[in-house]
Amino acid sequence: MIEKRLREDYRHWLSQPTRWADNDIYGHVNNAAYYGFFDTAVNCFLIDDAGLDIHAGAVIGLVVETGCNYFAPLAYPQTIETGLRVARIGSSSVQYELGLFAKGENAPAAQGRFVHVYVDRETRRPVVLPDAMRSALEKIHA
Repeated sequence: MIEKRLREDYRHWLSQPTRWADNDIYGHVNNAAYYGFFDTAVNCFLIDDAGLDIHAGAVIGLVVETGCNYFAPLAYPQTIETGLRVARIGSSSVQYELGLFAKGENAPAAQGRFVHVYVDRETRRPVVLPDAMRSALEKIHA
């Protein structure tokens, strides 16, 4: 049984609107769209707070693992509040934990994990996390 994390368990937040195209034939956000919300929240944090240069930086993050547990449906036109925290920081990897909340709700509609391994852009070999990135990640480490 997965431990459901509440709003207070997350350290960083991003509001994201659902889109018309996110809904599936059953009238709720399709499971595949949840990973887009996760990816957007992680990358917004990395770009805005951790100094990641997605276009020209020497270091990039590659996704090596993801997972999601679904608890309640979300649907267009809801606003999703995505909570982010870091569960583990390694020398070249980071495990993020995310919660997708309907606006104002205390319990998540879904909860996921996302693991990046940071590599050299050219060689794709693992590298030590840059100091500025590590510092930013430590601020949201649980």
